[in-house]
Amino acid sequence: MVHMFFMRFPIDVVFIDRGLRVRRVAEGLKPWRLSPWVYSAHSVLEMAAGTAGGKLSPGDELELRDG
Repeated sequence: MVHMFFMRFPIDVVFIDRGLRVRRVAEGLKPWRLSPWVYSAHSVLEMAAGTAGGKLSPGDELELRDG
C-alpha cells in the first residue's frame, strides 16, 4: 500500500511481485489518498502521473537492464 499524505501532485504506482511481474497499476493516485492494498506485491514503482497509463498492465513482466 502507498499513501499520498503530504504529496502535492498525483503519481502512477506500479505494484510488482518478486518475479518483476506487474500485479496492479494505480494511475493518477492523487494527494491525500491511499492506494489499494495489493497482497501479491513485493515492491512498487512510483512514476510521474501519466507515465504508466496504457503502457503497463497486470501480468506484464518487467526487465531491469544495466546501462
